[in-house]
Amino acid sequence: MEKKQPSFGPKANKRAEVKTSSSDNRHKASKEARQTEANGLEYPTGLRLAFIVLGLCLAVFVVALDNTIIATAIPKITSQFNSLNDVGWYASAYLLTTGCFQLLYGRLYSAFRIKWVFISTIIIFELGSFVCGATPSSVGLIVGRAIAGVGAAGIYSGALIILANIVPLQKRPVYLGAIAGMYGLASVAGPLLGGVFTDKITWRLCFYINLPVGLITILAVVFFYHQSDRPTVAMGWRARLKTFNITGNVFLMPAVICLLLALQWGGTTYPWRSVRIIAMFAVFAILIIGFTVVQFLQPENAMVPPRLLRKRSIWAACIYSFTISGAFFILSYYLSIWFQAVKGSSAVKSGIMSLPFVSGVVLGALIAGIGTMMLGYYTPFMILSSILMPIGCGIITTFTPSTASPAWIGWLAMAGMGNGIGTQGPLVAVQNVLSLKDVPIGTALVVFMQTIGGAIAVPIGQTIFNNKLVEGLHKLTPELDPPSVVNIGATEIHNVFEGAQYTRIIEAYNDALSRTFLVATVLAALTLGGSLAMEWKTVKREKKSNENAEEAVEAEGRREKA
Repeated sequence: MEKKQPSFGPKANKRAEVKTSSSDNRHKASKEARQTEANGLEYPTGLRLAFIVLGLCLAVFVVALDNTIIATAIPKITSQFNSLNDVGWYASAYLLTTGCFQLLYGRLYSAFRIKWVFISTIIIFELGSFVCGATPSSVGLIVGRAIAGVGAAGIYSGALIILANIVPLQKRPVYLGAIAGMYGLASVAGPLLGGVFTDKITWRLCFYINLPVGLITILAVVFFYHQSDRPTVAMGWRARLKTFNITGNVFLMPAVICLLLALQWGGTTYPWRSVRIIAMFAVFAILIIGFTVVQFLQPENAMVPPRLLRKRSIWAACIYSFTISGAFFILSYYLSIWFQAVKGSSAVKSGIMSLPFVSGVVLGALIAGIGTMMLGYYTPFMILSSILMPIGCGIITTFTPSTASPAWIGWLAMAGMGNGIGTQGPLVAVQNVLSLKDVPIGTALVVFMQTIGGAIAVPIGQTIFNNKLVEGLHKLTPELDPPSVVNIGATEIHNVFEGAQYTRIIEAYNDALSRTFLVATVLAALTLGGSLAMEWKTVKREKKSNENAEEAVEAEGRREKA
């Protein structure tokens, strides 16, 4: 048998090069595959990522703007439609549908393609905005607000869920900080823009502004966001419907409606002790008990699966989100009243004077995002928030008509920074401790708690403000009828009264607002319970997983070459 001789020369070298190149290509492909497996997703980069994030930020901006921009437009709207009795419904219609549908969207995002559910929410929101802008009647405006609320319920949580699918966990806090900062900026800038549009152009622009912004978001998501398939997408329609927990929704939606209506009407439309308000609270309690029972009887298809609430980070995030949101919305609503009533500023100027608070929120969110990415931990920033915000809110309760600009600017900035530093922490925590399939439900739960926190805190603040204002006017201006003074409005008292009488009235306003800001202080202090309960988990674990995957690939490559 002839023995095969080893090959030498150019041909042998060429064969060796081809073999080495083939091995390198296999090594590179294997490395890429393992990295993708470690991440679970292929993340977009460069301009593609930038366009998606821009679209998400714009979507969140208009939703947050829609919460507050109508406030300064209401006087013109009620004058045009002669609809003073409908004012409460302009806010309630939006709030009711938003609260009712938020947890449902968590299931929708889990069962269907995230991309198309998100686009659907924007289209619904845009439709509602168009109806509001084009309506010839007050009823049309209420209907439009209700439709917009249905869409808005899924936009904020959808943006956060998409973010979880396009950015690695260790880099995600920076982007969450940008979105949280955008939400804070829009919430406080709403009254300013609403005042400008209403005074200089038309109140209808408060709603029409959403249309081009929404279109930009739709284009960005359609062309640049490509989502990989998930197991639930391959499920049949009957199997998907089972995941919606229809029985749970039958209890939850009317429960939310009863709670929000009781809070909206209590102390304003009806006394807190009236039969209607007490009955709505009672029905809410019964329905929420029924909802809880259903969640435990159907644990896997529950709107809020009990296994999620057993995680410490999840219930800590819920407590924190509820309290910090309540404090934020009280400051957002009542700071403008303080500027207009006590400092005598216009609606537009009060928006400008709120910029220190807005700047603090945005700067704090960015600091927390970058800091979390560098340190790997979000809990320290939540604890810092629970220290800074109560101090800032506490000092705000001491404001007087003579408080100098440097003082209120500094303390507003501190309160805003305290809010901004902590507000994204619960969202990072949810995306850190849950698997990707549970992120939509967890995110929707946190956003729901934020909404309910604001919905409960603002009416409580309103009740305290109204009661203390009437009480103060009785005491300081006994010669005047308190309800008549209140009906004049915060922006007009400086045009109606003067001299010592005006001074006593703004003193009554200041005292009432101080008590209202005390509610924000208490809520901000209660965030400490959530922040201290939050687990210390790093977001850098994914990076470590990638490094381990790379080491495994390198080892495989060395074995192949050997």
